[in-house]
Amino acid sequence: MLELKRYPNLNTVLMVEDVLKKNSDIPMKISELKRKLPKQVMHQTLKIILQYLFKSGKIIYGPKGIQWIYREPEYLKKMLEDSLEI
Repeated sequence: MLELKRYPNLNTVLMVEDVLKKNSDIPMKISELKRKLPKQVMHQTLKIILQYLFKSGKIIYGPKGIQWIYREPEYLKKMLEDSLEI
């Protein structure tokens, strides 16, 4: 287990998710992901985020890199479309 000094905040997790979603057509190396992020993220923080995304079934990680695989369920999309934002 990694000894954590800082956990990533939600904005950082969402930023990484967004870049991976937008580039989901091909696997991406960590170095390429870091270059595409709008803000710099510490390597340890990025590894924690990627570990979380892998465990939650949103990405796969292999020799060619990281790839976004998660597809939002249709019922969830429909529920959010029909909801009222407050």
